[in-house]
Amino acid sequence: MPENKNYKASTGVDEFYYGVLDETNTAVITGEIERVKFLQNITVEMPSEIVRAFGDNKTAELATSNGNVTVSSAFHKIPIEDKKVLYGLESSQDDIHSFGSEDTPPYVAVVFAKTYEDGSKEWVGLTKGMFMRPNIAGQTKEDGVEFQSEETTAEFMDREVEGFSKEKSVLFGYDAKDSTSKRDALFQKIFGAAYPDATPQV
Repeated sequence: MPENKNYKASTGVDEFYYGVLDETNTAVITGEIERVKFLQNITVEMPSEIVRAFGDNKTAELATSNGNVTVSSAFHKIPIEDKKVLYGLESSQDDIHSFGSEDTPPYVAVVFAKTYEDGSKEWVGLTKGMFMRPNIAGQTKEDGVEFQSEETTAEFMDREVEGFSKEKSVLFGYDAKDSTSKRDALFQKIFGAAYPDATPQV
Protein backbone atom coordinates (compact mmCIF):
# COMPACT_ATOMS: atom_id res chain seq x y z
CA MET A 1 0.00 0.00 0.00
CA PRO A 2 1.22 3.57 -0.64
CA GLU A 3 3.10 5.11 2.27
CA ASN A 4 1.88 8.68 1.69
CA LYS A 5 -1.89 8.44 1.96
CA ASN A 6 -3.95 11.59 1.42
CA TYR A 7 -6.14 12.54 4.38
CA LYS A 8 -7.23 16.01 3.19
CA ALA A 9 -11.00 16.62 3.18
CA SER A 10 -12.79 18.36 0.33
CA THR A 11 -14.05 21.89 0.91
CA GLY A 12 -16.16 22.61 -2.16
CA VAL A 13 -17.82 21.43 -5.38
CA ASP A 14 -17.44 22.70 -8.93
CA GLU A 15 -17.70 21.88 -12.62
CA PHE A 16 -21.00 20.04 -13.01
CA TYR A 17 -21.27 18.62 -16.53
CA TYR A 18 -23.84 16.41 -18.23
CA GLY A 19 -24.32 14.79 -21.61
CA VAL A 20 -27.27 13.02 -23.23
CA LEU A 21 -26.39 9.39 -23.92
CA ASP A 22 -26.79 7.88 -27.37
CA GLU A 23 -29.77 5.50 -27.39
CA THR A 24 -27.91 2.78 -29.29
CA ASN A 25 -24.46 3.21 -27.72
CA THR A 26 -24.54 4.47 -24.15
CA ALA A 27 -20.75 4.68 -24.03
CA VAL A 28 -20.97 7.96 -25.98
CA ILE A 29 -23.12 11.07 -25.91
CA THR A 30 -25.14 12.83 -28.58
CA GLY A 31 -24.35 16.52 -28.96
CA GLU A 32 -22.06 18.50 -26.70
CA ILE A 33 -21.04 18.15 -23.07
CA GLU A 34 -23.02 20.83 -21.22
CA ARG A 35 -22.08 22.60 -18.01
CA VAL A 36 -24.45 23.92 -15.37
CA LYS A 37 -22.62 26.57 -13.37
CA PHE A 38 -22.92 27.49 -9.71
CA LEU A 39 -23.37 24.05 -8.18
CA GLN A 40 -23.95 24.55 -4.44
CA ASN A 41 -24.05 21.02 -3.08
CA ILE A 42 -24.46 17.47 -4.31
CA THR A 43 -24.96 14.12 -2.58
CA VAL A 44 -24.56 10.71 -4.18
CA GLU A 45 -26.41 8.11 -2.11
CA MET A 46 -25.33 4.49 -2.64
CA PRO A 47 -27.30 2.43 -0.09
CA SER A 48 -25.89 -0.96 0.77
CA GLU A 49 -26.82 -3.53 3.38
CA ILE A 50 -25.59 -6.90 4.52
CA VAL A 51 -28.08 -9.76 4.19
CA ARG A 52 -27.65 -12.69 6.57
CA ALA A 53 -28.50 -16.34 5.98
CA PHE A 54 -29.04 -18.41 9.12
CA GLY A 55 -28.62 -22.07 10.05
CA ASP A 56 -27.93 -24.03 13.21
CA ASN A 57 -29.00 -20.96 15.22
CA LYS A 58 -26.20 -18.81 13.82
CA THR A 59 -25.15 -16.86 10.74
CA ALA A 60 -24.28 -19.23 7.92
CA GLU A 61 -23.42 -16.70 5.22
CA LEU A 62 -23.32 -12.98 4.44
CA ALA A 63 -24.14 -11.25 1.15
CA THR A 64 -24.25 -7.62 0.06
CA SER A 65 -27.49 -6.08 -1.23
CA ASN A 66 -26.92 -2.77 -3.06
CA GLY A 67 -29.74 -0.27 -3.59
CA ASN A 68 -30.37 2.37 -6.24
CA VAL A 69 -27.87 5.20 -6.73
CA THR A 70 -29.66 8.49 -6.04
CA VAL A 71 -28.21 11.96 -6.64
CA SER A 72 -29.53 15.08 -4.92
CA SER A 73 -28.11 18.46 -5.87
CA ALA A 74 -28.75 22.18 -5.46
CA PHE A 75 -27.79 24.99 -7.82
CA HIS A 76 -27.95 28.75 -7.59
CA LYS A 77 -30.06 28.53 -10.76
CA ILE A 78 -30.69 25.88 -13.43
CA PRO A 79 -31.10 27.64 -16.79
CA ILE A 80 -34.23 26.80 -18.77
CA GLU A 81 -32.10 25.47 -21.63
CA ASP A 82 -30.75 22.77 -19.30
CA LYS A 83 -34.15 22.07 -17.72
CA LYS A 84 -35.63 21.38 -21.17
CA VAL A 85 -32.98 18.73 -21.78
CA LEU A 86 -32.67 17.15 -18.33
CA TYR A 87 -36.42 16.85 -17.72
CA GLY A 88 -37.54 16.22 -21.30
CA LEU A 89 -39.78 19.29 -21.36
CA GLU A 90 -41.96 20.36 -24.28
CA SER A 91 -42.00 24.01 -25.34
CA SER A 92 -44.53 25.84 -27.50
CA GLN A 93 -43.64 27.99 -30.52
CA ASP A 94 -44.02 31.14 -28.40
CA ASP A 95 -41.44 29.79 -25.93
CA ILE A 96 -43.74 28.64 -23.13
CA HIS A 97 -42.38 25.60 -21.31
CA SER A 98 -44.35 22.79 -19.69
CA PHE A 99 -44.38 19.80 -17.38
CA GLY A 100 -46.76 16.94 -18.18
CA SER A 101 -47.49 13.32 -17.31
CA GLU A 102 -45.91 12.16 -20.58
CA ASP A 103 -42.55 13.94 -20.17
CA THR A 104 -39.72 11.60 -21.18
CA PRO A 105 -36.36 12.68 -19.77
CA PRO A 106 -33.36 11.23 -21.62
CA TYR A 107 -30.64 9.04 -20.20
CA VAL A 108 -27.71 11.23 -19.22
CA ALA A 109 -24.21 10.89 -17.82
CA VAL A 110 -22.82 13.35 -15.26
CA VAL A 111 -19.41 14.48 -14.02
CA PHE A 112 -18.61 16.89 -11.18
CA ALA A 113 -15.57 17.80 -9.10
CA LYS A 114 -14.98 17.88 -5.36
CA THR A 115 -12.39 20.59 -4.66
CA TYR A 116 -9.66 20.82 -2.03
CA GLU A 117 -7.87 23.78 -0.47
CA ASP A 118 -4.50 22.74 -1.94
CA GLY A 119 -5.85 22.99 -5.50
CA SER A 120 -6.40 19.27 -6.04
CA LYS A 121 -9.70 17.80 -7.24
CA GLU A 122 -11.56 14.53 -6.99
CA TRP A 123 -13.62 13.91 -10.13
CA VAL A 124 -16.83 11.89 -9.80
CA GLY A 125 -18.65 10.39 -12.79
CA LEU A 126 -22.17 8.96 -12.93
CA THR A 127 -22.59 6.64 -15.86
CA LYS A 128 -26.29 6.44 -16.78
CA GLY A 129 -29.37 7.97 -15.19
CA MET A 130 -32.46 10.14 -15.42
CA PHE A 131 -33.39 13.38 -13.69
CA MET A 132 -36.79 13.70 -12.03
CA ARG A 133 -38.83 16.86 -12.44
CA PRO A 134 -38.34 19.27 -9.53
CA ASN A 135 -40.74 20.99 -7.20
CA ILE A 136 -41.63 24.61 -7.92
CA ALA A 137 -41.30 26.78 -4.81
CA GLY A 138 -41.09 30.45 -3.95
CA GLN A 139 -40.89 32.63 -0.88
CA THR A 140 -41.84 36.20 -0.13
CA LYS A 141 -39.10 38.79 0.12
CA GLU A 142 -38.60 40.01 3.68
CA ASP A 143 -36.29 42.66 5.20
CA GLY A 144 -33.12 41.31 3.60
CA VAL A 145 -32.28 39.63 0.32
CA GLU A 146 -32.34 35.84 0.40
CA PHE A 147 -31.52 33.90 -2.76
CA GLN A 148 -33.61 30.85 -3.56
CA SER A 149 -31.63 27.83 -4.76
CA GLU A 150 -32.98 25.19 -7.14
CA GLU A 151 -32.83 21.53 -6.15
CA THR A 152 -33.04 18.47 -8.36
CA THR A 153 -32.75 14.71 -7.97
CA ALA A 154 -31.81 11.85 -10.27
CA GLU A 155 -31.38 8.10 -10.17
CA PHE A 156 -28.52 6.26 -11.84
CA MET A 157 -27.90 2.69 -12.95
CA ASP A 158 -24.99 0.54 -14.06
CA ARG A 159 -23.69 0.54 -17.61
CA GLU A 160 -20.71 -0.93 -19.42
CA VAL A 161 -17.56 1.18 -19.06
CA GLU A 162 -14.34 0.60 -20.95
CA GLY A 163 -11.60 -0.79 -18.72
CA PHE A 164 -13.91 -2.57 -16.26
CA SER A 165 -15.05 -6.18 -16.43
CA LYS A 166 -18.43 -5.47 -14.80
CA GLU A 167 -21.00 -2.70 -15.34
CA LYS A 168 -20.56 0.40 -13.13
CA SER A 169 -22.71 3.31 -11.95
CA VAL A 170 -20.15 5.58 -10.23
CA LEU A 171 -16.51 6.28 -11.13
CA PHE A 172 -14.01 8.59 -9.44
CA GLY A 173 -10.39 9.69 -9.71
CA TYR A 174 -8.13 12.12 -7.85
CA ASP A 175 -5.94 14.77 -9.51
CA ALA A 176 -3.22 16.60 -7.59
CA LYS A 177 -2.88 20.35 -8.16
CA ASP A 178 -2.02 21.21 -11.79
CA SER A 179 -2.71 17.62 -12.90
CA THR A 180 -5.59 16.66 -15.21
CA SER A 181 -4.82 13.05 -16.12
CA LYS A 182 -7.64 11.49 -14.05
CA ARG A 183 -10.09 14.16 -15.22
CA ASP A 184 -9.29 13.50 -18.86
CA ALA A 185 -9.54 9.74 -18.45
CA LEU A 186 -12.85 10.03 -16.57
CA PHE A 187 -14.43 12.25 -19.24
CA GLN A 188 -13.52 9.69 -21.89
CA LYS A 189 -15.02 6.84 -19.86
CA ILE A 190 -18.20 8.72 -18.91
CA PHE A 191 -18.92 10.74 -22.06
CA GLY A 192 -16.75 9.11 -24.72
CA ALA A 193 -15.44 12.65 -25.35
CA ALA A 194 -12.68 14.97 -24.18
CA TYR A 195 -12.96 17.49 -21.37
CA PRO A 196 -14.56 20.55 -23.07
CA ASP A 197 -11.67 23.00 -22.57
CA ALA A 198 -9.28 20.41 -23.99
CA THR A 199 -11.21 20.06 -27.26
CA PRO A 200 -9.16 21.50 -30.15
CA GLN A 201 -10.61 24.65 -31.70
CA VAL A 202 -11.38 24.43 -35.42
